[in-house]
Amino acid sequence: MLGLGRNRSQTRTSRSWSFSGMDYADSKRKSNFAGKILLAACLTAMCIIMLRNSSSFSGRSAFSRHELGITHVLVTGGAGYIGSHAAYRLLKDSHRVTIVDNLSRGNIGAIKVLQEQFPEPGRLQFIYADLGDAKAVNKIFAENAFDAVMHFAAVAYVGESTLEPLRYYHNITSNTLGVLEAMAAHGVNTLIYSSTCATYGEPDKMPITEETPQVPINPYGKAKKMAEDIILDFSKNSDMAVMILRYFNVIGSDPEGRLGEAPRPELREHGRISGACFDSALGTIPGLKVKGTDYKTPDGTCVRDYIDVTDLVDAHVKALAKATHGKVGIYNVGTGKGRSVKEFVDACKKATGVDIKVEYLSRRPGDYAEVYSNPSKINLELNWTAQYTDLKESLQTAWRWQQKHRNGYGSPLALDS
Repeated sequence: MLGLGRNRSQTRTSRSWSFSGMDYADSKRKSNFAGKILLAACLTAMCIIMLRNSSSFSGRSAFSRHELGITHVLVTGGAGYIGSHAAYRLLKDSHRVTIVDNLSRGNIGAIKVLQEQFPEPGRLQFIYADLGDAKAVNKIFAENAFDAVMHFAAVAYVGESTLEPLRYYHNITSNTLGVLEAMAAHGVNTLIYSSTCATYGEPDKMPITEETPQVPINPYGKAKKMAEDIILDFSKNSDMAVMILRYFNVIGSDPEGRLGEAPRPELREHGRISGACFDSALGTIPGLKVKGTDYKTPDGTCVRDYIDVTDLVDAHVKALAKATHGKVGIYNVGTGKGRSVKEFVDACKKATGVDIKVEYLSRRPGDYAEVYSNPSKINLELNWTAQYTDLKESLQTAWRWQQKHRNGYGSPLALDS
Protein backbone atom coordinates (compact mmCIF):
# COMPACT_ATOMS: atom_id res chain seq x y z
CA MET A 1 0.00 0.00 0.00
CA LEU A 2 1.15 3.52 -0.70
CA GLY A 3 1.42 5.97 2.25
CA LEU A 4 -1.06 8.77 1.59
CA GLY A 5 -0.14 11.16 4.45
CA ARG A 6 2.71 12.20 6.72
CA ASN A 7 3.03 13.17 10.37
CA ARG A 8 3.98 16.86 10.26
CA SER A 9 4.82 17.84 13.82
CA GLN A 10 7.36 20.49 12.86
CA THR A 11 6.21 24.17 12.54
CA ARG A 12 6.31 26.02 9.23
CA THR A 13 9.06 28.62 9.07
CA SER A 14 8.20 29.90 5.60
CA ARG A 15 5.78 32.69 5.06
CA SER A 16 3.13 32.42 2.42
CA TRP A 17 1.45 34.97 0.18
CA SER A 18 -2.30 35.15 0.01
CA PHE A 19 -4.04 35.23 -3.40
CA SER A 20 -7.78 35.70 -3.49
CA GLY A 21 -8.06 34.59 0.09
CA MET A 22 -6.07 31.27 -0.54
CA ASP A 23 -2.76 30.27 0.98
CA TYR A 24 -0.46 29.49 -1.97
CA ALA A 25 1.76 26.96 -0.15
CA ASP A 26 -1.31 25.14 1.24
CA SER A 27 -2.75 25.03 -2.26
CA LYS A 28 0.42 23.45 -3.58
CA ARG A 29 0.43 20.84 -0.82
CA LYS A 30 -3.25 20.08 -1.45
CA SER A 31 -2.51 19.69 -5.14
CA ASN A 32 0.33 17.25 -4.39
CA PHE A 33 -1.91 15.39 -1.97
CA ALA A 34 -4.66 15.09 -4.58
CA GLY A 35 -2.12 13.83 -7.11
CA LYS A 36 -0.96 11.15 -4.71
CA ILE A 37 -4.55 10.07 -4.14
CA LEU A 38 -5.10 9.85 -7.89
CA LEU A 39 -1.89 7.86 -8.37
CA ALA A 40 -2.82 5.48 -5.55
CA ALA A 41 -6.29 5.03 -7.01
CA CYS A 42 -4.84 4.22 -10.44
CA LEU A 43 -2.37 1.72 -9.00
CA THR A 44 -5.09 0.09 -6.91
CA ALA A 45 -7.36 -0.19 -9.94
CA MET A 46 -4.55 -1.78 -11.96
CA CYS A 47 -3.88 -4.31 -9.18
CA ILE A 48 -7.55 -5.23 -8.98
CA ILE A 49 -7.72 -5.76 -12.75
CA MET A 50 -4.60 -7.93 -12.70
CA LEU A 51 -5.88 -9.97 -9.77
CA ARG A 52 -9.26 -10.48 -11.36
CA ASN A 53 -7.58 -11.80 -14.47
CA SER A 54 -5.42 -14.18 -12.45
CA SER A 55 -6.51 -17.75 -11.64
CA SER A 56 -5.90 -17.28 -7.89
CA PHE A 57 -8.34 -14.38 -7.65
CA SER A 58 -11.06 -15.83 -9.85
CA GLY A 59 -10.73 -19.38 -8.52
CA ARG A 60 -10.05 -20.60 -12.07
CA SER A 61 -7.31 -23.19 -12.18
CA ALA A 62 -5.41 -24.32 -15.26
CA PHE A 63 -7.85 -27.23 -15.46
CA SER A 64 -10.82 -24.88 -15.88
CA ARG A 65 -9.65 -23.21 -19.07
CA HIS A 66 -8.63 -24.35 -22.53
CA GLU A 67 -5.02 -23.66 -23.39
CA LEU A 68 -3.56 -23.55 -26.86
CA GLY A 69 -1.24 -26.47 -27.52
CA ILE A 70 -2.36 -28.47 -24.48
CA THR A 71 -4.93 -31.26 -24.65
CA HIS A 72 -6.85 -31.73 -21.41
CA VAL A 73 -8.01 -35.35 -21.13
CA LEU A 74 -10.54 -36.66 -18.64
CA VAL A 75 -9.53 -40.22 -17.74
CA THR A 76 -12.39 -42.04 -16.05
CA GLY A 77 -11.21 -45.00 -14.00
CA GLY A 78 -7.70 -43.59 -14.05
CA ALA A 79 -6.83 -45.20 -10.71
CA GLY A 80 -7.34 -48.66 -12.20
CA TYR A 81 -4.90 -50.99 -13.90
CA ILE A 82 -5.29 -49.85 -17.51
CA GLY A 83 -6.45 -46.31 -16.71
CA SER A 84 -3.41 -45.50 -14.57
CA HIS A 85 -1.04 -46.70 -17.29
CA ALA A 86 -2.91 -44.57 -19.83
CA ALA A 87 -2.80 -41.53 -17.55
CA TYR A 88 0.96 -41.95 -17.14
CA ARG A 89 1.48 -42.08 -20.91
CA LEU A 90 -0.71 -39.01 -21.48
CA LEU A 91 1.20 -37.05 -18.84
CA LYS A 92 4.51 -38.19 -20.28
CA ASP A 93 3.31 -36.89 -23.65
CA SER A 94 2.65 -33.45 -22.06
CA HIS A 95 -1.12 -33.70 -21.92
CA ARG A 96 -3.12 -32.27 -19.01
CA VAL A 97 -4.97 -35.02 -17.14
CA THR A 98 -7.94 -35.14 -14.80
CA ILE A 99 -8.65 -38.54 -13.26
CA VAL A 100 -12.12 -39.34 -11.95
CA ASP A 101 -12.46 -42.56 -9.96
CA ASN A 102 -14.57 -43.82 -7.07
CA LEU A 103 -11.77 -46.24 -6.06
CA SER A 104 -14.16 -49.21 -5.95
CA ARG A 105 -11.71 -51.06 -8.21
CA GLY A 106 -8.89 -48.56 -8.52
CA ASN A 107 -6.00 -47.78 -6.17
CA ILE A 108 -5.20 -44.46 -4.56
CA GLY A 109 -1.60 -45.69 -4.57
CA ALA A 110 -1.54 -45.46 -8.35
CA ILE A 111 -2.69 -41.84 -8.10
CA LYS A 112 0.11 -41.08 -5.64
CA VAL A 113 2.67 -42.56 -8.03
CA LEU A 114 1.38 -40.35 -10.84
CA GLN A 115 1.38 -37.27 -8.59
CA GLU A 116 4.98 -37.96 -7.56
CA GLN A 117 6.05 -38.34 -11.18
CA PHE A 118 4.20 -35.20 -12.35
CA PRO A 119 4.03 -32.71 -9.45
CA GLU A 120 3.97 -29.57 -11.59
CA PRO A 121 0.84 -27.37 -11.21
CA GLY A 122 -1.70 -27.79 -13.97
CA ARG A 123 -0.56 -31.28 -15.02
CA LEU A 124 -2.65 -33.74 -13.03
CA GLN A 125 -5.67 -33.61 -10.75
CA PHE A 126 -7.61 -36.40 -9.11
CA ILE A 127 -11.33 -36.13 -8.37
CA TYR A 128 -12.98 -38.73 -6.16
CA ALA A 129 -16.45 -39.23 -7.62
CA ASP A 130 -18.89 -41.87 -8.83
CA LEU A 131 -19.99 -41.69 -12.45
CA GLY A 132 -23.40 -42.91 -11.34
CA ASP A 133 -23.95 -39.57 -9.57
CA ALA A 134 -25.29 -37.36 -12.38
CA LYS A 135 -25.00 -34.13 -10.36
CA ALA A 136 -21.38 -34.83 -9.49
CA VAL A 137 -20.54 -35.65 -13.10
CA ASN A 138 -22.21 -32.49 -14.38
CA LYS A 139 -20.32 -30.42 -11.79
CA ILE A 140 -17.01 -31.95 -12.88
CA PHE A 141 -17.69 -31.06 -16.51
CA ALA A 142 -18.92 -27.58 -15.57
CA GLU A 143 -15.76 -26.77 -13.60
CA ASN A 144 -13.20 -28.24 -16.01
CA ALA A 145 -12.36 -27.51 -19.64
CA PHE A 146 -11.95 -30.96 -21.14
CA ASP A 147 -10.81 -31.47 -24.71
CA ALA A 148 -11.32 -35.23 -24.74
CA VAL A 149 -12.53 -38.13 -22.61
CA MET A 150 -10.92 -41.54 -22.26
CA HIS A 151 -13.62 -43.65 -20.66
CA PHE A 152 -12.08 -46.64 -18.87
CA ALA A 153 -14.21 -46.78 -15.72
CA ALA A 154 -16.07 -50.09 -15.54
CA VAL A 155 -16.40 -53.32 -13.64
CA ALA A 156 -14.79 -55.87 -15.92
CA TYR A 157 -14.98 -59.51 -14.83
CA VAL A 158 -16.91 -62.00 -16.96
CA GLY A 159 -17.62 -64.41 -14.11
CA GLU A 160 -18.76 -61.66 -11.76
CA SER A 161 -21.07 -60.28 -14.44
CA THR A 162 -23.00 -63.54 -14.54
CA LEU A 163 -23.52 -63.33 -10.77
CA GLU A 164 -24.33 -59.59 -10.62
CA PRO A 165 -25.76 -58.64 -14.03
CA LEU A 166 -27.69 -55.57 -12.85
CA ARG A 167 -24.53 -54.10 -11.37
CA TYR A 168 -22.82 -54.47 -14.74
CA TYR A 169 -25.63 -52.87 -16.74
CA HIS A 170 -25.74 -49.96 -14.33
CA ASN A 171 -21.98 -49.48 -14.02
CA ILE A 172 -21.15 -49.88 -17.69
CA THR A 173 -24.21 -48.98 -19.76
CA SER A 174 -25.92 -46.43 -17.54
CA ASN A 175 -22.72 -44.68 -16.51
CA THR A 176 -21.57 -44.39 -20.11
CA LEU A 177 -24.89 -42.75 -20.94
CA GLY A 178 -24.30 -40.27 -18.12
CA VAL A 179 -20.81 -39.43 -19.39
CA LEU A 180 -22.20 -38.87 -22.90
CA GLU A 181 -24.93 -36.58 -21.59
CA ALA A 182 -22.36 -34.50 -19.72
CA MET A 183 -20.12 -34.33 -22.78
CA ALA A 184 -23.04 -33.14 -24.91
CA ALA A 185 -24.14 -30.56 -22.33
CA HIS A 186 -20.65 -29.07 -22.03
CA GLY A 187 -19.42 -29.29 -25.61
CA VAL A 188 -16.77 -31.98 -25.20
CA ASN A 189 -16.58 -33.65 -28.60
CA THR A 190 -13.88 -36.32 -28.46
CA LEU A 191 -14.41 -39.75 -26.89
CA ILE A 192 -12.02 -42.71 -26.73
CA TYR A 193 -14.11 -45.60 -25.44
CA SER A 194 -12.72 -48.65 -23.68
CA SER A 195 -14.64 -51.65 -25.02
CA THR A 196 -13.95 -55.35 -25.21
CA CYS A 197 -13.76 -58.40 -27.43
CA ALA A 198 -16.48 -59.83 -25.17
CA THR A 199 -18.98 -57.95 -27.35
CA TYR A 200 -18.32 -60.54 -30.09
CA GLY A 201 -19.31 -63.50 -27.94
CA GLU A 202 -18.16 -66.76 -29.49
CA PRO A 203 -17.84 -66.22 -33.25
CA ASP A 204 -17.95 -69.05 -35.75
CA LYS A 205 -14.78 -67.88 -37.48
CA MET A 206 -11.36 -66.83 -36.29
CA PRO A 207 -9.65 -64.41 -36.25
CA ILE A 208 -12.11 -61.71 -35.23
CA THR A 209 -12.39 -58.64 -37.44
CA GLU A 210 -14.32 -55.44 -36.74
CA GLU A 211 -17.06 -56.77 -39.06
CA THR A 212 -17.52 -59.97 -37.04
CA PRO A 213 -21.13 -60.03 -35.74
CA GLN A 214 -21.46 -58.94 -32.13
CA VAL A 215 -23.39 -61.59 -30.22
CA PRO A 216 -22.22 -61.32 -26.61
CA ILE A 217 -22.95 -64.26 -24.33
CA ASN A 218 -22.42 -62.74 -20.87
CA PRO A 219 -23.67 -59.60 -19.11
CA TYR A 220 -20.24 -57.96 -19.29
CA GLY A 221 -20.13 -58.21 -23.08
CA LYS A 222 -23.80 -57.27 -23.39
CA ALA A 223 -23.41 -54.18 -21.21
CA LYS A 224 -20.41 -53.03 -23.25
CA LYS A 225 -22.24 -53.59 -26.54
CA MET A 226 -25.23 -51.58 -25.25
CA ALA A 227 -22.84 -48.76 -24.34
CA GLU A 228 -21.31 -48.93 -27.83
CA ASP A 229 -24.78 -48.75 -29.40
CA ILE A 230 -25.65 -45.67 -27.35
CA ILE A 231 -22.41 -43.97 -28.43
CA LEU A 232 -22.96 -44.84 -32.09
CA ASP A 233 -26.59 -43.66 -32.07
CA PHE A 234 -25.63 -40.37 -30.45
CA SER A 235 -22.71 -39.80 -32.81
CA LYS A 236 -24.99 -39.98 -35.88
CA ASN A 237 -26.50 -36.59 -35.07
CA SER A 238 -23.49 -34.89 -33.53
CA ASP A 239 -20.04 -33.67 -34.49
CA MET A 240 -18.40 -35.98 -31.99
CA ALA A 241 -15.07 -37.69 -32.71
CA VAL A 242 -15.41 -41.28 -31.50
CA MET A 243 -12.86 -44.05 -31.22
CA ILE A 244 -14.03 -47.43 -29.86
CA LEU A 245 -11.23 -49.80 -28.92
CA ARG A 246 -12.16 -53.43 -28.34
CA TYR A 247 -9.51 -54.98 -26.10
CA PHE A 248 -8.48 -58.55 -25.97
CA ASN A 249 -6.82 -59.99 -22.81
CA VAL A 250 -4.57 -57.44 -21.11
CA ILE A 251 -1.34 -58.44 -19.36
CA GLY A 252 1.97 -56.87 -18.31
CA SER A 253 2.83 -53.64 -16.55
CA ASP A 254 4.88 -50.47 -16.85
CA PRO A 255 8.36 -51.54 -18.07
CA GLU A 256 10.07 -49.18 -15.61
CA GLY A 257 8.22 -50.58 -12.61
CA ARG A 258 6.18 -47.56 -11.55
CA LEU A 259 2.73 -49.06 -12.03
CA GLY A 260 1.21 -52.52 -11.97
CA GLU A 261 -1.94 -54.54 -11.48
CA ALA A 262 -3.23 -54.69 -7.92
CA PRO A 263 -6.76 -56.08 -7.68
CA ARG A 264 -8.49 -56.16 -4.34
CA PRO A 265 -8.06 -59.52 -2.54
CA GLU A 266 -11.80 -60.23 -2.62
CA LEU A 267 -11.78 -59.94 -6.42
CA ARG A 268 -8.98 -62.41 -7.10
CA GLU A 269 -11.45 -65.18 -7.80
CA HIS A 270 -12.85 -63.18 -10.73
CA GLY A 271 -9.62 -61.52 -11.82
CA ARG A 272 -7.23 -62.00 -14.72
CA ILE A 273 -5.31 -65.24 -15.06
CA SER A 274 -2.03 -63.35 -14.73
CA GLY A 275 -2.99 -62.17 -11.24
CA ALA A 276 -3.90 -65.70 -10.21
CA CYS A 277 -0.58 -67.01 -11.57
CA PHE A 278 1.38 -64.42 -9.59
CA ASP A 279 -0.62 -65.05 -6.42
CA SER A 280 0.18 -68.75 -6.78
CA ALA A 281 3.86 -68.03 -7.37
CA LEU A 282 3.98 -65.75 -4.31
CA GLY A 283 2.19 -68.32 -2.14
CA THR A 284 -0.76 -65.99 -1.54
CA ILE A 285 -3.04 -68.78 -2.74
CA PRO A 286 -2.19 -72.50 -2.70
CA GLY A 287 -2.38 -72.93 -6.46
CA LEU A 288 -3.90 -71.91 -9.76
CA LYS A 289 -7.39 -73.02 -10.75
CA VAL A 290 -7.88 -73.46 -14.49
CA LYS A 291 -11.57 -73.56 -15.36
CA GLY A 292 -12.44 -75.59 -18.40
CA THR A 293 -10.44 -78.34 -20.12
CA ASP A 294 -13.04 -79.64 -22.56
CA TYR A 295 -13.22 -76.76 -25.03
CA LYS A 296 -12.80 -77.45 -28.75
CA THR A 297 -9.22 -76.19 -28.79
CA PRO A 298 -5.89 -77.99 -29.37
CA ASP A 299 -5.28 -78.67 -25.66
CA GLY A 300 -8.84 -78.32 -24.34
CA THR A 301 -8.29 -74.99 -22.55
CA CYS A 302 -9.50 -71.56 -23.65
CA VAL A 303 -7.52 -69.69 -26.30
CA ARG A 304 -7.04 -65.93 -25.88
CA ASP A 305 -5.16 -63.04 -27.48
CA TYR A 306 -2.91 -61.52 -24.78
CA ILE A 307 -2.11 -57.84 -25.31
CA ASP A 308 0.52 -56.03 -23.22
CA VAL A 309 -0.82 -52.99 -21.37
CA THR A 310 1.96 -50.80 -22.79
CA ASP A 311 0.84 -51.63 -26.32
CA LEU A 312 -2.79 -51.09 -25.37
CA VAL A 313 -2.04 -47.62 -24.02
CA ASP A 314 -0.11 -46.79 -27.17
CA ALA A 315 -3.23 -47.66 -29.19
CA HIS A 316 -5.22 -45.14 -27.11
CA VAL A 317 -2.69 -42.40 -27.72
CA LYS A 318 -2.74 -43.05 -31.45
CA ALA A 319 -6.55 -43.15 -31.42
CA LEU A 320 -6.65 -39.78 -29.67
CA ALA A 321 -4.29 -38.29 -32.24
CA LYS A 322 -6.37 -39.61 -35.14
CA ALA A 323 -9.83 -38.86 -33.74
CA THR A 324 -11.78 -36.77 -36.27
CA HIS A 325 -14.95 -34.79 -35.57
CA GLY A 326 -18.02 -36.30 -37.17
CA LYS A 327 -16.37 -39.70 -37.62
CA VAL A 328 -16.31 -43.01 -35.72
CA GLY A 329 -13.38 -45.42 -35.64
CA ILE A 330 -13.77 -48.98 -34.30
CA TYR A 331 -10.69 -51.11 -33.76
CA ASN A 332 -9.66 -54.45 -32.34
CA VAL A 333 -6.59 -54.14 -30.14
CA GLY A 334 -4.74 -57.45 -30.01
CA THR A 335 -1.65 -59.24 -31.25
CA GLY A 336 -3.44 -61.40 -33.80
CA LYS A 337 -2.18 -64.59 -32.14
CA GLY A 338 -4.13 -66.90 -29.84
CA ARG A 339 -2.49 -68.62 -26.84
CA SER A 340 -4.13 -71.34 -24.75
CA VAL A 341 -4.46 -71.11 -20.99
CA LYS A 342 -2.03 -74.02 -20.64
CA GLU A 343 0.51 -72.13 -22.77
CA PHE A 344 -0.02 -69.08 -20.58
CA VAL A 345 0.56 -71.05 -17.37
CA ASP A 346 3.75 -72.58 -18.78
CA ALA A 347 5.01 -69.07 -19.69
CA CYS A 348 4.14 -67.83 -16.21
CA LYS A 349 6.07 -70.67 -14.61
CA LYS A 350 9.12 -69.72 -16.67
CA ALA A 351 8.71 -65.99 -15.93
CA THR A 352 8.44 -66.50 -12.18
CA GLY A 353 10.76 -69.47 -11.82
CA VAL A 354 8.09 -71.15 -9.68
CA ASP A 355 6.53 -74.55 -10.39
CA ILE A 356 2.97 -73.32 -9.90
CA LYS A 357 0.49 -75.95 -8.75
CA VAL A 358 -2.45 -76.20 -11.15
CA GLU A 359 -5.93 -77.56 -10.44
CA TYR A 360 -8.27 -78.15 -13.36
CA LEU A 361 -11.96 -77.47 -12.81
CA SER A 362 -15.20 -77.28 -14.80
CA ARG A 363 -15.96 -74.36 -17.10
CA ARG A 364 -16.65 -70.86 -15.84
CA PRO A 365 -20.17 -69.60 -16.62
CA GLY A 366 -20.36 -67.25 -19.61
CA ASP A 367 -16.94 -68.11 -20.99
CA TYR A 368 -16.08 -68.93 -24.60
CA ALA A 369 -13.59 -71.30 -26.18
CA GLU A 370 -11.46 -69.28 -28.57
CA VAL A 371 -11.02 -65.57 -29.19
CA TYR A 372 -8.19 -63.80 -30.96
CA SER A 373 -8.01 -60.75 -33.18
CA ASN A 374 -7.21 -59.70 -36.67
CA PRO A 375 -5.48 -56.33 -36.01
CA SER A 376 -5.11 -55.39 -39.70
CA LYS A 377 -7.45 -52.39 -39.50
CA ILE A 378 -5.68 -50.69 -36.58
CA ASN A 379 -2.31 -51.50 -38.18
CA LEU A 380 -3.36 -49.76 -41.38
CA GLU A 381 -5.42 -46.80 -40.13
CA LEU A 382 -3.65 -45.88 -36.89
CA ASN A 383 -0.18 -47.18 -37.74
CA TRP A 384 -0.31 -49.29 -34.59
CA THR A 385 1.28 -52.70 -34.15
CA ALA A 386 1.80 -54.63 -30.92
CA GLN A 387 5.47 -54.49 -29.90
CA TYR A 388 5.47 -56.47 -26.65
CA THR A 389 4.42 -59.84 -28.04
CA ASP A 390 6.70 -62.20 -26.10
CA LEU A 391 4.39 -63.71 -23.48
CA LYS A 392 7.16 -64.67 -21.07
CA GLU A 393 8.81 -61.22 -21.24
CA SER A 394 5.52 -59.40 -20.55
CA LEU A 395 4.90 -61.67 -17.59
CA GLN A 396 8.46 -61.15 -16.31
CA THR A 397 7.93 -57.38 -16.33
CA ALA A 398 4.70 -57.72 -14.38
CA TRP A 399 6.30 -60.27 -12.03
CA ARG A 400 9.07 -57.84 -11.05
CA TRP A 401 6.42 -55.31 -9.96
CA GLN A 402 4.46 -57.98 -8.10
CA GLN A 403 7.53 -59.09 -6.17
CA LYS A 404 8.23 -55.54 -5.01
CA HIS A 405 4.56 -54.81 -4.27
CA ARG A 406 3.19 -57.85 -2.54
CA ASN A 407 0.72 -55.59 -0.77
CA GLY A 408 -0.28 -53.93 -4.02
CA TYR A 409 0.29 -50.19 -3.69
CA GLY A 410 0.99 -50.56 0.02
CA SER A 411 4.51 -50.38 1.41
CA PRO A 412 6.98 -51.56 -1.26
CA LEU A 413 8.97 -54.66 -0.39
CA ALA A 414 12.53 -55.39 -1.38
CA LEU A 415 13.15 -57.99 -4.03
CA ASP A 416 13.94 -61.44 -2.70
CA SER A 417 17.58 -62.31 -3.13
